[in-house]
Amino acid sequence: MLDFIYYPVSFIMWCWHWVFGHVFGESSAIAWALSIVFLVFTLRAIMFKPTVKQVRSMRKMQEFAPEIKKLQKKYANDRQKQAQEMQKLQAEHGVSPLGGCLPMLLQIPVFIGLFHVLREFKPGKTENYFFDERGVSSYIDADLFGARLSNWITQPATELAKFGVDRTTVVLVAIPLMLLASALTHLTARHSVSRQNPDAATTQTAMMNKLTLYVFPLGVLVGGFFFPIGLIMYWLSNNGWTLWQQRFVYKKIDAEEATKKAVAQEKRAAAAPKPGQKPTQPRKRPVTPTAPATSEDGAPEAATEAKPDTAKPTQAAADGDKGGTQIPGLISDRSRSKKSGRKNR
Repeated sequence: MLDFIYYPVSFIMWCWHWVFGHVFGESSAIAWALSIVFLVFTLRAIMFKPTVKQVRSMRKMQEFAPEIKKLQKKYANDRQKQAQEMQKLQAEHGVSPLGGCLPMLLQIPVFIGLFHVLREFKPGKTENYFFDERGVSSYIDADLFGARLSNWITQPATELAKFGVDRTTVVLVAIPLMLLASALTHLTARHSVSRQNPDAATTQTAMMNKLTLYVFPLGVLVGGFFFPIGLIMYWLSNNGWTLWQQRFVYKKIDAEEATKKAVAQEKRAAAAPKPGQKPTQPRKRPVTPTAPATSEDGAPEAATEAKPDTAKPTQAAADGDKGGTQIPGLISDRSRSKKSGRKNR
């Protein structure tokens, strides 16, 4: 049913066993253990870029976490509207929640595929997906401190007898690997939680942190009683890769952010005035005189000033003003006669 998962997983494992089998021997437990470890490294290397995008997406979500809290309070009674507004906010910031979960989702079918392939290495089988009868017998004969990679602690005694192994030997080999895998799971979660922004903490975030810090490591420890030793090695190498990858990616992102801050500070320092230097003010442009308006024939029009209105005479000069009213600009006959009389004297 899931052959499309089992065959690729078994093929990658077969390739690495072919490489290490030439170095340590075909039936060597070290060769088989390294083939499982490098199966993990191959798949994690393929998912490296999606994982980096996941980390960047988480960092962005922490930046606008206060806005998310506001939306949660505003639409506390309307879940549908809250979800729509959250999607709009995530689209504005270029964040995809599904993209952040993609690396984790891709590991699930790999884990299921390897779990099935390792449990199918049984005495009497002639093939196991990409492995032929020779490969199956080589895996069964691989001795790891007296145990086989296909054994697990709660395996029935009849099956252990077929491998020629007792339960005590399996316990002594599996328990240290289980404890180490559980410790790496806790350290990986602890490192991830330490990178979170305290201001962005929510009830869901606190609950997930507790799950990753304590429940998941406990799950690895309990599950080790039912997982083959080879699968515990897969879990151990996978958690070791995750811990290294987190440190590498976070260090790279921190260096990029530090470089951006340094460039921004240099730009501000270059734009700021030097100590003791007077700030320069922009010079004002001189006002250019406007040209006088011209008439239609091209001659400049003279400026007109308002002239006081002069009263018009109400009577004609010929009627003889008895009251001595004078018209402006005219000299009366009486004043002329007075002037002529003065001259004669």
